[in-house]
Amino acid sequence: MAKPDPALLEPARYPFCCTIEPRFGDLDTNMHINNVSLTGILEDARVRFHAQSGYHAAMGESVSMVASFNVEYLGQSYYPHPLVIHVGASRLGRTSYVLNQLVRQQDRPVAYSEAVMVCVGKSGPAPLPQAFRSSVSDWMVLS
Repeated sequence: MAKPDPALLEPARYPFCCTIEPRFGDLDTNMHINNVSLTGILEDARVRFHAQSGYHAAMGESVSMVASFNVEYLGQSYYPHPLVIHVGASRLGRTSYVLNQLVRQQDRPVAYSEAVMVCVGKSGPAPLPQAFRSSVSDWMVLS
């Protein structure tokens, strides 16, 4: 993934924000938060976003799964400073949607990610439910 559009590094564009405290076990040998640990923190933030946004009710009997996940590391992150993760949906397809995530620490960007989430029904990929399409507008990244 190429460096993100500078507009996507503006926290005010994101409708959801959460703070996650790194653990000492998240560090690498250079005393930075390990890249693999950071992907787990991004996963946690996606789950928190879905819980807050009413995603589960809007999806009905469908679920979603990550089909693609890209991270652009923009700077080092350190323990014990909290990570602030901003999350918002950016694009809707027929069966999928994209979640953008901006990770900041001490008021500076340290990572940006995009996750393509695919809607899955009982027999495989399924169209995004209308209830989800209607409710997600409040949770989109502002353009």
